[in-house]
Amino acid sequence: SGFSKKDALGKTLVSNFIHLDYRESVSDVLERALNGHESSNYELPLFTKWGDQRDILLNATTRRSANGSVIGVVGVGQDITEHKQVSEKAQRIADDLTRLIETANAPIFGIDTEGKITEWNAKATELIGYQKEETMNKHLVNSFIHLEYRSKVSEVLQNALMGIERVNFELPLYTKDGKRREVLLNATPRRGDDGSIVGVVGVGQDITELNQQRTEALRIADDLQRIIQTANAPIFGVDVDGRVMEWNRKVATITGFSKQEALGKPMVDTFITESYRKEVGRVLQLALEGHQPGNFEFPLFTKDGECHHPPRE
Repeated sequence: SGFSKKDALGKTLVSNFIHLDYRESVSDVLERALNGHESSNYELPLFTKWGDQRDILLNATTRRSANGSVIGVVGVGQDITEHKQVSEKAQRIADDLTRLIETANAPIFGIDTEGKITEWNAKATELIGYQKEETMNKHLVNSFIHLEYRSKVSEVLQNALMGIERVNFELPLYTKDGKRREVLLNATPRRGDDGSIVGVVGVGQDITELNQQRTEALRIADDLQRIIQTANAPIFGVDVDGRVMEWNRKVATITGFSKQEALGKPMVDTFITESYRKEVGRVLQLALEGHQPGNFEFPLFTKDGECHHPPRE
């Protein structure tokens, strides 16, 4: 406090050393001790000689005379100012993280070591439809994962509880109204103050629409591939190096070269007659540069060495 023993002896504790805002509560603790009721772990704010506040954790014990009558109070304290500052800082960080989790633009959930939900943010509510209050302490896998996926999801969560993180795991979740949502999940161990694992935090990304778009793109690509292969016209494709990367059934019939024989071969040097190579090469280069040269006739070599000209209309 900065006050010497000489400065303090004989002075009234509360009126001289306790801030006005705390005098009533401190007086109550001391009065209780004078009546024989001890107080332990009471936080007492003391102000130093220079006006700084120090936080003291106090045990107030009744002091008695030889005949047992109460003659005063003895206070045994511990300066917890720095400890309290550290605790308050940690609490602010925890509060900030809680707000970050709650307002994050990604579904976030947490489970304890028994698989019961301990965290469920606003985005998870928006995605799945269950309010936080409906999910707390419910078993994540048994309550929100479809039966056929429970074993796989349980394995991922159990691994995380053993310290093995999992990234980009596709987790199927079912909404409150029975719709399926695909979530790309990162499962990370959650640790306590002593470093031991106390649960798992899952941070996800809703990829339902992305998967649907990917499935649709694959379907369209598959349809186009079938159209190319079954078209009643010769169709071939080359890469930027001029090597064959597409060769449909019709061009295979015309030339006698199967798709397997043609793929990867230089189109111009292998299948175009020498007198047309320069011109065909120019046309293909124009197409590779994004220009459409229009209709262009050129002969193809067949497997038996004949020169096949396209039919004229």
